[in-house]
Amino acid sequence: MFRSLWNAASGMEAQQTNLDVITNNLANVNTTGFKRQRANFQDLMYQTMIPPGEAQSLLGNQSPTGMQVGLGVRSGSVQKIFLQGSFRQTNNPLDLAIQGNGFFQVSLPDGRTAYSRDGTFSIDGQGRLVTQDGLPTNPPVNIPQNAKSVNVAPDGEVSVMLPGQVQPVRVGQLVVAQFVNPAGLESRGNNLYMETGASGQPQLSNPGTNGAGRLQSGFLEASNVNVAEELVNMVIGQRAYQMDATGIRTVNRMLGYTATL
Repeated sequence: MFRSLWNAASGMEAQQTNLDVITNNLANVNTTGFKRQRANFQDLMYQTMIPPGEAQSLLGNQSPTGMQVGLGVRSGSVQKIFLQGSFRQTNNPLDLAIQGNGFFQVSLPDGRTAYSRDGTFSIDGQGRLVTQDGLPTNPPVNIPQNAKSVNVAPDGEVSVMLPGQVQPVRVGQLVVAQFVNPAGLESRGNNLYMETGASGQPQLSNPGTNGAGRLQSGFLEASNVNVAEELVNMVIGQRAYQMDATGIRTVNRMLGYTATL
């Protein structure tokens, strides 16, 4: 009976993690480039009274199923789902969306490289192409101060129109980083990811080559959170939590009946 209490308690804890993940998805429904997460669960150890296939009677017959009782559930992992989000048109030439696989590369203040699906870029006081947090792209792209317009081609080539020039002038090239296992990237907040041993090393390509997505200028990628789906999952998780709590109350009443005998 005490086993039932622990089983129900582990279920409540697992569903709490599930609800934490769902509410985080809903909180970031308008976050540019956000990728929804999913909680995965695993059953715990089993207490084996009769192993399957073992003789359980004087006749020597084998037990076809045995007798094993589970000891609850636990959260196995929280997985990022890297499905493409919808595009939102902004008409800002420095807003970029990756149509397909890959990540933008940006340089952190400590010299490390981070990765992002957020293409909200702008130009800082030094003429660098930077994120909304002021992190420069990697490789860096510098825009001349006298540039009349900036254009980012689908293949990542950055060009500007300068006074007195008839043809655009190339000033930089954006690259896209791909990973064997993007779900293994470490989320760092601020729409940034970091490379880990699980993600593998980045494979750099120009957009539109080697399986990398092409760039769409004047668009931003919205989050891939489906609000209706998340609300349904929230109701299911809430009901599962309530059923586990009901199980604890039921076992408590059973223990009370036993104590009165």
